[in-house]
Amino acid sequence: MKRLETIFVALNGWALILMLSAMTLVVGANITLRYVTAHSLPWADEAARYLMIWMTFGGAGLVLRTGGHVAITNLQDALPSMGQKLLRAGIALGLLVFFGFMVYVGIQYAQRMQYQVTPALRMPFLYVYAAMPVGFALLIAHLLLIARPFIMAGDYKRMDGATADPLPGGANG
Repeated sequence: MKRLETIFVALNGWALILMLSAMTLVVGANITLRYVTAHSLPWADEAARYLMIWMTFGGAGLVLRTGGHVAITNLQDALPSMGQKLLRAGIALGLLVFFGFMVYVGIQYAQRMQYQVTPALRMPFLYVYAAMPVGFALLIAHLLLIARPFIMAGDYKRMDGATADPLPGGANG
């Protein structure tokens, strides 16, 4: 199971690297063409924007794994140990419900947009809006993989598999 998790995280990371590389190449080529030939690619801005959308949704799960999202821990710190665990379990459950709802909403929205095409690339908006349900499904997978250590100890997993403090320097609050 640990090996599958490592492969899953690595694939997620490499997908983000490929998208960032593609965005860099497209924007770089567009800038170069603009200054060398005085013409730019009409689809470059649109492609870069859609790659950024996919990177945002695709990377949210990796950020969740490391505790990189905003967190306010004042209430948790004021509770006894068992109360902290119950609060973290409630947070994890609430996140799972919310992420599941967003997958459902994202699928509906993507399906509604399947017949409209993007202005420059002329591809169905379905491919752009699919980033939302895919990203939230990735969030669900990442949350399920880190839920136990988070609930039990408030720890997050670092990218190298070790655990990290919820906040840099171990300062909570």
